[in-house]
Formats: sequence, C-alpha cells, structure tokens
Amino acid sequence: MRSCFHLAYHVTDLDEARAFYGDLLGCPEGRSTETWVDFDFFGHQISLHLGEPFKTTNTGKVGDHMVPMPHLGVVLGMDDWQTLADKLTAAGTQFVLAPSIRFKGEPGEQSTMFFRDPSGNPIEVKGFKDTSGIFAA
Repeated sequence: MRSCFHLAYHVTDLDEARAFYGDLLGCPEGRSTETWVDFDFFGHQISLHLGEPFKTTNTGKVGDHMVPMPHLGVVLGMDDWQTLADKLTAAGTQFVLAPSIRFKGEPGEQSTMFFRDPSGNPIEVKGFKDTSGIFAA
C-alpha cells in the first residue's frame, strides 16, 4: 500500500464543506459526527472540524504571484487536473491563481491553480503529464 497523508483542519460550516469538497471537488465523504467530517481527498484523508480556520498570509511566491501560506494541496495527473480546472471554472470559482502552466519546457513542468474553500482555507492543485517530474530540480 502506498502511504497517504491525513490532515485535519477547521471549517466554519460542515454543510458548506460537504457541498464544496463532496459535490464540487468530487471527494467521497467518510465518517462524520455533528462536529467533523472526513473526506477522501484524492486518495488522502482530510478531517474537517468545526472551528476557526488557520491564519494565512500571501507570502508564498509562485512565479510572479504571491499565494497563501500555509496551504494544502494535491498532485494529479494532467487529465484529472484539467477536468477539475474546467469544473471549477464552470462553477465560477474565484481563483487565487487561475489555472496556468509553470516551468514550461523545463524539468518539473506543471499546471497549477490556487483557490479557497468556503471557510477560506487555501488549496493548491498541481497537474503533471509526467509524474517523474514532481521532484525534478
């Protein structure tokens, strides 16, 4: 079995979280109580608990853009990334960084997009045609 990560963080509304993570992002829901819900976040486990979301600042530099830190994210294959980018765009998602390509023609070429969940938690989704480039220098 390949390892997967578990990340737990706060959201302000579980119904909004279910609509965003479950309906929009397509993440299957797992266990839940009145105060938290688990999701299969592209093969990883996230646990969303009611509370105050973590503080972020736009201090991460991605090309010419400043993006929220800290943030969570996932790396997808390019077809899955494009499908998600199209779905988020069609849903009118307000992007922190719109879907774009970084390092074009270089080792580590990738697509990326940044957006926030309804509680303001920042998420980055990267896409790679060749996953051997994920850790390319």
